[in-house]
Amino acid sequence: MSDAPENHHIFTPLPGQIFRDATAAIIVLDDGRYLMQLRDDKPGIFYPDHWGFFGGAIESGETAEEGLMRELEEEIGYRPPDCNYFTRMDFFTADIGGRDVKRLYYTVPLPVSILPDLTLGEGRRMEPLTAAEIVLEKRVAPYDSFVVWMHQTMNKPL
Repeated sequence: MSDAPENHHIFTPLPGQIFRDATAAIIVLDDGRYLMQLRDDKPGIFYPDHWGFFGGAIESGETAEEGLMRELEEEIGYRPPDCNYFTRMDFFTADIGGRDVKRLYYTVPLPVSILPDLTLGEGRRMEPLTAAEIVLEKRVAPYDSFVVWMHQTMNKPL
C-alpha cells in the first residue's frame, strides 16, 4: 500500500459499480471466536485486503437466507443446519451513483471441530478471531467490525 491512503485502489470507484443487497454470516465458534475471511486485495471489491464476514450479494429470486447458504457453500464448502437473523444495515448510496441497499446479518453457530473440514473458496485466508482482535487490532471492514461490537454488547449480561 502506498504512503498516501487516498492513492490505494480501495478509493477508486469502478465505473458502473453495482450496489446490491447482501447477506453476511456471523460465524460464532463454540469457543466464542468468530470465523473471518481475509478478502482478496484487488480492485473492484469493497474493502479489499480487509477482514470480514463470509457472505455476499443476494441473487435475483433468492431470499436472504438462501443467498447466505449459497454463499457459505461457495466460500467455505459448508451448509449450516440453521441461521438466525441478527441485524440489518441500510446503505444510502445515491450520492455516489448507487442505490439504496441493505446488508442482512445472520448468526451461524459452528463447532471448532469442523474447522479442518472447511475449504476456502474465496478470499486469501480464513481465521478464527476474538472480538478484541476484530474490533481493536485487525483491519476489518467497518460495518462488520460494528456488528461484532453489537454482537458482543448484546450477548453480555447486564
